[in-house]
Amino acid sequence: MRSRRRTSALVLHAVAAALVTGALAAHFWGGPDGGLVVLKRLHSHFVTMGWLALVALVGGILLGARKTATRLALGLPVAVLGVMIMTLATLLTLLDGGQEQTQSLTAPGRSDRRLVVEEGSAMIDPLWYVYVHQGSGPLERRWAVGYFNGDATYNELREAVWTAPDRIRLTTSGGVVHEVAVAADGRPDRTVSAGW
Repeated sequence: MRSRRRTSALVLHAVAAALVTGALAAHFWGGPDGGLVVLKRLHSHFVTMGWLALVALVGGILLGARKTATRLALGLPVAVLGVMIMTLATLLTLLDGGQEQTQSLTAPGRSDRRLVVEEGSAMIDPLWYVYVHQGSGPLERRWAVGYFNGDATYNELREAVWTAPDRIRLTTSGGVVHEVAVAADGRPDRTVSAGW
């Protein structure tokens, strides 16, 4: 019975470590400047992974410690501190509102390159994020092309289109046109920002 509890505790600790490692990998290598798209998708589940890691860690402590006093001395502080941190992370995530993909255009003549527009909000202001996705499968990378904050009506993103396999045109509601060139690896020559 004791060895089964120890094995279960080790499994729970391994699960917690895997979840934390996955969240850290998504944070560091899933960003908008050459980050892997698969890790970006994983990063959107950061809060869920955090809660699951906390449950696994506390469960592992409760199953692994021999004495009740040790369980309380280790498990209670970890649980209280973890709940406080994860509650704050949950609230911040809810306030952020997240981003939702609203457009995906394949580059002309390039099936391995897409222009992706995501929309979000900052309280009441609409936000637009424009990216180039290059590649496919687990090696697909993501590059930031533009950020638009609609706090002023002339900064709203009205159009994001390919004008060539390596050129993008971004147009704001104020009529400002931004041309962005895209390198062979998918990296844009600049990142446009309006209203930030």
